[in-house]
Amino acid sequence: MKRRPVIGPRLVLHTCAALGLLLAAGCTRVGMTPPAEPPVRGPIGQPAAGAPRPPVAADPPDPGGAARAPRRFEEVRGLWVVRYSMTTAESVRLAVERAAAAGFNMLLVQVRGRGDAVHASTLEPRLGALERAPLGFDPLALAIDEAHARGIAVHAWVNVNVVTELATVPDDPRHLARAHPEALMVPRELARELARTSPYQPRYLDRLLAWSRTHAERVEGLYAGPWSARVRERVEAVVLELVEGYDLDGVHLDYIRYPGPDFDYSAGAIGAFRDWAAPRLGSAERRALDRAAERDPLAWPDGLAELWGEFRREQVSRLVERLHFAVKTRRPWVVVSAAVTPDTLAARRDRFQDWPAWARAGLLDAVAPMAYAVEDARFRDQVAQGVGVAPGVEVWAGIGSYLTGLDGTLRKILIARDLGADGIVLFSYDWVVSADGGGGDRFLERVGRSFEP
Repeated sequence: MKRRPVIGPRLVLHTCAALGLLLAAGCTRVGMTPPAEPPVRGPIGQPAAGAPRPPVAADPPDPGGAARAPRRFEEVRGLWVVRYSMTTAESVRLAVERAAAAGFNMLLVQVRGRGDAVHASTLEPRLGALERAPLGFDPLALAIDEAHARGIAVHAWVNVNVVTELATVPDDPRHLARAHPEALMVPRELARELARTSPYQPRYLDRLLAWSRTHAERVEGLYAGPWSARVRERVEAVVLELVEGYDLDGVHLDYIRYPGPDFDYSAGAIGAFRDWAAPRLGSAERRALDRAAERDPLAWPDGLAELWGEFRREQVSRLVERLHFAVKTRRPWVVVSAAVTPDTLAARRDRFQDWPAWARAGLLDAVAPMAYAVEDARFRDQVAQGVGVAPGVEVWAGIGSYLTGLDGTLRKILIARDLGADGIVLFSYDWVVSADGGGGDRFLERVGRSFEP
């Protein structure tokens, strides 16, 4: 059974270049070609061509600024903690205490669930469930204090592209869906209808929500398009707010993908695609597509199906790259990980989430395939696709305990170990301590005993 020390962020070659640091030779991974220098950030994160990148030393001091050695584990034993378990000081402390008692060493704490904040944010509205909490209550800060006192790592779990619930959109004007409805993803089915509607009319948002509710088996809420500069700026700013303001061990990216192949057919996405694709075409083909687009707003994506898929993959990949550099140029020891669709073909084709390429490019320190299959054989196949995807990139097998139950979870921990995964993460803490999961600590205690030699 393979074991590697876990995680130790890898200070890979391109991160060293971005920082301008002279690190030990072990910083370079054998066989890795570093990506190009990332785009220069402007005041809010918008690339500004030609401007020099400010040195890290010029950044103002902040609470998370002191360099330190990363926490390392022989095996990651993690829990995804949904934001609704973080609404009181008591619930935060209880989550940490339960995790520690059962032998877990990592908490992935959901700090951005649906375009909201479970930390002290100046950018996004506070989670509605925190309305009755004292204004000075910072769930993330408390979780870090409590967890670090017990040797447990804390990673900020950030849902990137999904930004609303299905039920409603918050009224707060800071919420991304209110501030920039033009950046919301549109399903193909609504594309022609909404092409004639201003995104700033109430009907636009209402139609998106109504469609999403009737397709709840496919979408979890409204998504924001990674093609949008406003979306990229917002997510980067949130990540910077987290890594500069808190003593985090990692940033964990989730929902960094499209909801499916029939997205995003918004006017903004199609316009961005036209700008991206036009230089790749001859003048006659461009003119023909532009004439067709006068009659049909879908002429460009329908006429260039292969490029349309490539464009969407590139938008997601460039956002991952941007967030990677945002973290590593400030806190090189902070782990960057992502929860990913385990089937690599489906991830690339249907979600435009080419995570093996991200791993090979050194943009991730770890991947957590969401291997939620109930059948053990299918779970084995899902985890195996991630193990060894790139040298030095760790694989944390995501286990859907809410589907497999206790016995299935225990079997899958053994399978993940047998495959050589670097650890496991259970989805989710909230379920396993609920009545369905056995209530209280029973589930966690049983899993904890499986960690013992």
